Amino acid sequence: MIKKLPDTSTTEVSKTLVKMRDTGGAVTLGRVLTLIVKTEKGDDLEAAIAAANDASREHPCRVIVVAAEDRKGETRLDGEIRVGGDAGASEVVVLNLFGELANHAHAVVIPFLLPDTPVVTWWPGTAPANPAKDRLGRLSQRRILDGTNRFDSAALLNKRIKSYSPGDTDIAWAQITPWRAILAAVFDQEGLTAKSARVSAPGPSVGLDLLGGWVQASLNVPVERVTGELVISVDCEQGPVALTSVGKDTIVTTPGRPPGRVPWQIRTVGECLAEELRRLDADEIYELALHGTTRLIRNQR
Repeated sequence: MIKKLPDTSTTEVSKTLVKMRDTGGAVTLGRVLTLIVKTEKGDDLEAAIAAANDASREHPCRVIVVAAEDRKGETRLDGEIRVGGDAGASEVVVLNLFGELANHAHAVVIPFLLPDTPVVTWWPGTAPANPAKDRLGRLSQRRILDGTNRFDSAALLNKRIKSYSPGDTDIAWAQITPWRAILAAVFDQEGLTAKSARVSAPGPSVGLDLLGGWVQASLNVPVERVTGELVISVDCEQGPVALTSVGKDTIVTTPGRPPGRVPWQIRTVGECLAEELRRLDADEIYELALHGTTRLIRNQR
């Protein structure tokens, strides 16, 4: 069920939300957090809502989508409420802000925060320079950015390092979790001694840079970041370890064993968002990987 409220107020949106919840039988007792989704003009609003709905099936929550629209026009609030099948396991409040109101998203959001529950803010597109000091970021225990579609990965990660505060994370970090898990399992089981490593990809990638940073921080070896086929390789005293992407599989090569094959599928934004919502404390491993990216040896091939 979707209810549109053009040119409205936060009071009217709140009253309508209560009426729809009472009529539809939805309750807030099972909501474990409030997820704020902040978008700017040009961001894919519906894709962000779809991802939040997917994540809500694992983490029932209230989703508040704050969409900054035309900042130069007349000040106006257009509201929209989605419940039932249009909201996953959540209730979605969409707040389209126009004019000067777009500069005060934090004030518009506050009336809709669930009491006594954690707050997480996700910027699926354009993010502030310093998320922790942003007014929405200050409301949140967890701040999720998205570098998955950025082609200026090195510059972006340098900005993230300068502005990092405990609680920051990135969708791109969750995207590489399967490869991190495979590499961690190999080194835990085999007792290998790493000498150097290489992360190769067809182009810039925030996620693969973070993977290289994680390898550097975890193994404390030189890591080369090159352009080429999608391969993560580690040169060990016992022989090479490699993860090679072949179609929908990852070929795992380890010393003294025949190559293994692991099914590989690109994780959706909803899956990555759900993973990041599983923890609300600081992710120290992400911080180590982030700083490890500054020590990558970047070569073009």
